[in-house]
Amino acid sequence: MTSGESPDSPRTVAGPRTIPAMKAIQVSRAGGPEVLELVDVPRPVPGPGEALVRLAAAGVNYVDVYFRSGLYPQDLPYVPGQEGAGTVVEVGPGVREVAVGSVVAWANLPGAYAEYALLSADRLVPVPDGLSAELAAATLLQGMTAHYLCHDTYQVRAGDTVVVHAAAGGVGMLLTQLVRLRGGTVIGTASTGAKAEAARAAGAVEVVGHRPGALSEAVRRHTGGRGAAAVYDGIGGPTFDESLAVLRPRGVLALYGQAGGAVPPFDLQRLNAAGSLYVTRPNLTHHIQDRAELLRRGGAVLDMVRDGRLRVRVGQRFALPDAADAHTALEARGTIAKTVLTCS
Repeated sequence: MTSGESPDSPRTVAGPRTIPAMKAIQVSRAGGPEVLELVDVPRPVPGPGEALVRLAAAGVNYVDVYFRSGLYPQDLPYVPGQEGAGTVVEVGPGVREVAVGSVVAWANLPGAYAEYALLSADRLVPVPDGLSAELAAATLLQGMTAHYLCHDTYQVRAGDTVVVHAAAGGVGMLLTQLVRLRGGTVIGTASTGAKAEAARAAGAVEVVGHRPGALSEAVRRHTGGRGAAAVYDGIGGPTFDESLAVLRPRGVLALYGQAGGAVPPFDLQRLNAAGSLYVTRPNLTHHIQDRAELLRRGGAVLDMVRDGRLRVRVGQRFALPDAADAHTALEARGTIAKTVLTCS
């Protein structure tokens, strides 16, 4: 964008006429971070039930890597990004949920790596007064994930000890805080000293590295040998066996991601032998299926951030054209807390 140019000014795109356009990151083929290309595309126009939002920021999440790499196939080309926040600039016919000028956030909707996003109005969550759009974009997807994990997947009770893998990550830091708010104790894992320090600052009573046996030893110390009530694991294959091993009888392993690779097939008899364990593979989509649940869960998380009960740390900011650098850092485990793209 040139100096003095309004973000709503038309730009020239392919074709003989000048039409409104916007900058967006586009993926035309599956692959590494290099497939994230900055392009000019036509600015969409809202139809019935839709709202056009000018983005302030987009959240960068590991699920974006799954889509980009082809692990989760997408129709090509597409604009990545499942989480964002900004201001409604136009609405289509029949929209009652939001109005022009409203600041809103969303998760699990495509197209956030762009200056504008066209979205179903009934999937937008109002951003409460006093909370910035950037913090809302940094919170909603991972915050609602952390919320359902400790409120629904395994309902943490006062006195419970749980394990949070990657406790310095975006979900990990929020989940650690929410577990503490529910009266639980968190033992975290982290890959570096700086990440361990960040996880302890979020409330983990102890943070261990990936030395074989370190997690088992920590869980034994803090539970008197009984085992953890739950393990929240977004890493997958490399941590799965130890996650099962540190659970107490009838404990719950919530495998909500696979940043480290898929879990190989295993014999279900292992769950019986280890104490009638539970393993579940939950997904945020199934915990925000209707608007009432979306508003309840999303509103609760954003209100806690606004009120200071839940602290969100933006560890890295990248400009929209540098989306590939953001993905490179994320995949190299070179990020702490939340990563965002600034889109305006």
